[in-house]
Amino acid sequence: MRTLKFLLRKEFRQIFRDPSILRLILIMPVIQLLILPWAADYEIKNIKLAVVDLDHSEYSRQLINKITSSGYFILTDYSSSYEQSLGKIEHDKADLVLQIPGHFEKELVKEDEAKLFIAVNAINGVKANLGAAYLRTIIQDYNSEIRTEWIQFPRFSAETHIEVTYSNWFNPLMNYKYFMVPGILVILLTMVGTNLTAINIVKEKEIGTIEQINVTPIKKYHFILGKLIPFWLFGLFVLTIGLSIARLVYGIIPSGSFITIYVFAALYLLAVLGLGLLISTYSANQQQAMLLSFFLMMIFILLGGLYTSIDSMPEWAKWITRFNPVSYFIEVMRMVVLKGSTLSDIKYQLLVMGGFAVFFNGWAIISYRKRG
Repeated sequence: MRTLKFLLRKEFRQIFRDPSILRLILIMPVIQLLILPWAADYEIKNIKLAVVDLDHSEYSRQLINKITSSGYFILTDYSSSYEQSLGKIEHDKADLVLQIPGHFEKELVKEDEAKLFIAVNAINGVKANLGAAYLRTIIQDYNSEIRTEWIQFPRFSAETHIEVTYSNWFNPLMNYKYFMVPGILVILLTMVGTNLTAINIVKEKEIGTIEQINVTPIKKYHFILGKLIPFWLFGLFVLTIGLSIARLVYGIIPSGSFITIYVFAALYLLAVLGLGLLISTYSANQQQAMLLSFFLMMIFILLGGLYTSIDSMPEWAKWITRFNPVSYFIEVMRMVVLKGSTLSDIKYQLLVMGGFAVFFNGWAIISYRKRG
């Protein structure tokens, strides 16, 4: 313990002498948590709509008004020419074209059905799918309203009208920030933990102090613990800053216990810090360490379930996510913050994360070779 005490004193002195590390630890999480949740939104709004109205009837005007009043669409073109509207799409001035055919109202009243044509700009696939889905839903609602008006009593009783009500569990207001902020906080914690520890041992190699350590009687596990513990404490400090910002700025108060979050975070940090130390033992310089950690971070983020649901991924990608520690922490954060899960509810994730921690740190201790 006396040896570890001197190593920790050295590490803390090195950290506090480097202002760039302090800026990464203190400023980066604050700025990113204040900016990213406002931009990372699953809702698609301000969809540019071009309408080709060949009917110019009361029913067509009602439909257009219903679409534009939904808050999702902006009417950028209203014409009687499909070619003109298609030109708007080609010049990126429209995302969707809705063509209302001639005799729309007449066919709807007399034939009890009418067809509409929708053309979607699918360059942005996500925007195209959601925009078309929004438009179909609005048209279906409009269709239901029209048919409700046509109900004639006593031919149809009031019971023929079916009203559907629903409730959103765990996030009643469907506030996407409650869903995104916990996940973004996990990513920030991973970036701080992995990147800083990845360049730590490499920096010792570049400035030559690693050779002085190699000729001392310090054991390998002492050296690894001396590198790991300071950043483990800083990681918990970053988590505290993030949870404070989530509460003060976004009004997010976890439904579960803070103890559950910190217990899992402590174990998670052991895993990602061990990964960072493992990267540093195999890297010859800081550039190699940063590039390798950046490569792994891209995989962690894209296959972590933050922006894309893991359930919608192909089977081979789902297998990769099982070896991704970020996916487990994002799942746990959302379970605790939104559902109020306890330690007993996340025992599987705790077991898996403990396995990651033992594996990465054990490998880091074995791969670090003292020469002297």
